[in-house]
Amino acid sequence: MGTVPYKEILSAIAIALTFAAFVPYIRAIVTGTTRPHVFSWVIWGATTFVVFLAQLEGKGGVGAWPIGVSGSITLFVAFLAYVKRADITITKTDWLFFASALSSLPLWYLTSDPLWAVVILTTVDVLGFGPTIRKVYSFPHSESLLFFALFAARNLIVIVALETHSVTTVLFPAVIAAACMLLMAMAMYRRRVVAI
Repeated sequence: MGTVPYKEILSAIAIALTFAAFVPYIRAIVTGTTRPHVFSWVIWGATTFVVFLAQLEGKGGVGAWPIGVSGSITLFVAFLAYVKRADITITKTDWLFFASALSSLPLWYLTSDPLWAVVILTTVDVLGFGPTIRKVYSFPHSESLLFFALFAARNLIVIVALETHSVTTVLFPAVIAAACMLLMAMAMYRRRVVAI
């Protein structure tokens, strides 16, 4: 049975939203307007790309494609953040998050079940928000709210575009959409507080 055309359209929309979010964000990094935390982006890039592979294994089909595109671009953002010397402060906790992300691969191999990799990677990805949350709390204008809004929307579309809905395929985009919305809410609150 072939792929349902509307899922391909939704996947294309989700990929377009990925580029719509990243192009201005990358431009803002280049101009120095946005100063992303480099290690958050390394963690997010690594976890997102491995989740993409797990979603393919879990038969996510075309709905997984936007996650793969996002993982690749996220690694590029990490590279740019490093080159532009945005926020390169790396703590012991950051290293712990990174090591946890890498630990998902042997677990996936040992269990032959991508679900455990997705659970670990989703947890690590959420923890990867830690350095960015810390930065946004102190400097609430240092991140683009539009960027995180587009990613929340993109992840919700990804869920609908998935060819197979299971914990393996849905967990990551659902949790990351929620994390993006919470980060935006905190940034908006802090912007009001700092303005007072």
